[in-house]
Amino acid sequence: MDEISGRPATMLRPPPPRRHLKVAAAAGPRRFHLFRHSDVSGVSGTGVVAEGVEWSDGTVTLHWGGRYPTTTVWQDGVDALLTIHGHDGATEIRWMDD
Repeated sequence: MDEISGRPATMLRPPPPRRHLKVAAAAGPRRFHLFRHSDVSGVSGTGVVAEGVEWSDGTVTLHWGGRYPTTTVWQDGVDALLTIHGHDGATEIRWMDD
């Protein structure tokens, strides 16, 4: 019995289990540059065109600079990013932290 309200006491539900990162790499996040050998689209130019981070769970964050800076998140990682922005080998990932 609840001493304050006089009603029967109810058991609180236990909190749901905490979700933890699925750690893919014990080393933590890795930084990279997206490097273009040739500009297939005529938009981003050549050389370093974006900066990125591969997080420990494999997610990638990519930041494009320039006149219209944009940051995107790739839940499916580097392979998904290169499928869209790789331009059949015209673009590569250059790791900075290896």
